[in-house]
Amino acid sequence: MIYDILLLLYFVGPMVGLWFIFKKAGVAPWKAVVPLYNLVMWIKVCGKSWKWYIYFLVPAINIFTYLLLVVETAKVFRRYGFWEQLLAVLLPWVYLPIVGLSPKLEYHDPNVEPPAKVSERRDWLDSIVFAIVAAMIIRSFTFELYNIPSSSMEGSLMTGDYLLVSKLAYGPRATMTPLAVPLVHNTLPLTGERVESYLSWLQLPYHRYPGYSKVKRYDAVVFNFPEGDTTLHASPGNQYTYYDAVRNNNQELLRDGWFVRPLDRKTNYIKRCIGMPGETLQIVNQQVLIDGKPIATPKDAQTTYGFVTNGRGIAPQAVQQVLDRLGLSYQDIENAGPYAIDSTGVLLAYDVPLNSRQLYGLERWAEGQGVRVIADTVPAVADISLFPHRSGQLQSVDNFGPVHIPAKGEVLELNDSTLPMYRRLITVYEHNTLEVKAGKIYINGEPTDRYTVKQNYYWMMGDNRHHSQDCRYWGFVPEDHIVGKAQWVLFSRDKDRGNFRKGRWFIDACAY
Repeated sequence: MIYDILLLLYFVGPMVGLWFIFKKAGVAPWKAVVPLYNLVMWIKVCGKSWKWYIYFLVPAINIFTYLLLVVETAKVFRRYGFWEQLLAVLLPWVYLPIVGLSPKLEYHDPNVEPPAKVSERRDWLDSIVFAIVAAMIIRSFTFELYNIPSSSMEGSLMTGDYLLVSKLAYGPRATMTPLAVPLVHNTLPLTGERVESYLSWLQLPYHRYPGYSKVKRYDAVVFNFPEGDTTLHASPGNQYTYYDAVRNNNQELLRDGWFVRPLDRKTNYIKRCIGMPGETLQIVNQQVLIDGKPIATPKDAQTTYGFVTNGRGIAPQAVQQVLDRLGLSYQDIENAGPYAIDSTGVLLAYDVPLNSRQLYGLERWAEGQGVRVIADTVPAVADISLFPHRSGQLQSVDNFGPVHIPAKGEVLELNDSTLPMYRRLITVYEHNTLEVKAGKIYINGEPTDRYTVKQNYYWMMGDNRHHSQDCRYWGFVPEDHIVGKAQWVLFSRDKDRGNFRKGRWFIDACAY
């Protein structure tokens, strides 16, 4: 409700203000309520040139232009105060009606009486504040630049890729923690990720405005890490969660050293959407099945291959050199091994994450060395680190599931088998209490064996299938955690080797 009121004010307020501003400027007031035409007349009232019409046609630039036009409106009424113009930029739907309705403020034709000049210092201050506010609006509601920090999406999206993430694609999500340092996600720079950039005592409810598309299979999606609500400051990147610690220690832990983050301040992740709401997903020997049918694997996805020397030793440095030439990230080279060395310190075997192009290059090199490269599939074992973390479950990253992905409005049957899969969904993501007493399930104090899902859920996986922390480890991604769609790779810088990658300029980030 609060967001509907704000949206109404945002659109109605400026029109009300322009109605009376146009009247003061000698322009027919009805022109203020005609979409697009009101912008043409507004530009004329502020004495601006025809170029401003062009600015309004350019995405993102039009937001700057709109806010700048509000400031120019203040100037034609001889309002030059810094704080007043800041109010105009922050709350144009409030400021324009104030100007239009105030009997003390008179319109001055800028073609007859040009606005007074301000000092150079004030001009710089105005420019900086204006740029920050406009950038905040663009970042929150249109698009954001995102740099891929790890190799979990190699080799489709690479470490060092700079992405344009569209907030408009799935609908921009309203800010839930409005009291924050501008243009910073969750921690302040130069603080070792220990000082939060926001105040958590004011939190608004979740709301998403309409987008121009829905999440589709194979989309590269940026979202808030679902298990990132309770994390440890001492961990690099704040990705070591309380739930990891509980599982690793097989007991509840004291909350000392842990802290809770609001939804929109959790760490951002990027993965590829593989499973949609209402589908059942299973992985058999690396092949993903949806409702029992195989789906395509992204062409540049990486899986691990075993590099076996058949008893002939090869120096690890030689393997590292060829992996370097193939363009593997240093993180993947470090993870690769070796995992078996003979008594003389010579390599016998290696685990290497490769896409199809890299595999071909390594096979050609290996052929000349008299060794072979074989696919490596991880068999199912008892692994409590994998979702849904049931003791004794036989799973692996390559042999996983089946798991049903809930859809909004779907009724889930709850029992001893399904409860571990849906407990976090019910309690954390959808804010209910859940207890099991005397063999019965109680939700919000009421006994039940069913639950109706309130939002859609998705299954996200990294393209680097053996080196990705994804839904196989922490379960579903709720719709309210989704930030946006990775639309384009603007450019890519190989941070390991210090060069810009050729051929990775303005390419489709969702290509598979």
